[in-house]
Amino acid sequence: MEAIGACGNCHTPFGPNGPDQGRALSGRLVDDNPAFTAYAPNITPAGPVGSWSDADLARAIREGLRPDGTLIGPPMPIGLYRGLSDSDLAAIVAYLRTVPAVENTVPPSVYRIALPPSWGPPVDHVADVPAGQTIAYGAYLAGPVAHCMECHTPMTPQGPDHDNPGAGGMVFNGPWGESVAANLTPHPEGIARWSDADLARMITTGTRPDGTQMLPPMGYGYYAQAKPEDISAIILYLRALPPRPTPERP
Repeated sequence: MEAIGACGNCHTPFGPNGPDQGRALSGRLVDDNPAFTAYAPNITPAGPVGSWSDADLARAIREGLRPDGTLIGPPMPIGLYRGLSDSDLAAIVAYLRTVPAVENTVPPSVYRIALPPSWGPPVDHVADVPAGQTIAYGAYLAGPVAHCMECHTPMTPQGPDHDNPGAGGMVFNGPWGESVAANLTPHPEGIARWSDADLARMITTGTRPDGTQMLPPMGYGYYAQAKPEDISAIILYLRALPPRPTPERP
């Protein structure tokens, strides 16, 4: 959670210099757009999850269902979190029980779009993906764990464009101005122009090969804590994606 998972990138309030680690995981406004006004809740023991059981918390993370049966909406990437392994999910729950309680009242999210009845059937079991510098493990890290594909896959009115995974183009507005999710496929408009070392530096520092700085909301500070071999596995997976051009903006 403090590295490749980067949960604090949404759940930790932002100060003038980025995430306010003195109030880590206590919730904040994440996005306000025509579709929704989304608040990431306080997930410290002082928030609502403090009264939930471990099973309740695990179900909320992986299936998007609160104990009262209500659905957790976007931008929480439930579609990807459904692929979290049982052991990684249990580790996340155990970690959340140990973080300092921070008092912070966060309003409920407001959705101006219809949410589905559920994000899918109950998830009974997800096996571990063997760790290593492999495409399969990189896909697991870039998907269920780091949810790279959630932001870097083009969005359509029906949801993510799964025919163009990683092609980028999604726009994010914030105090930094406007940023656009990069194309992560091995297309000339994507990562084909950069070496693995270039990509690792961009992921973990937000610095391009020409020295210019990339913008939030990419969680560079969290990814800087990731194991180098995990970053290498993600890059290996990205190199294996079908090359796709960046979608034209409407």
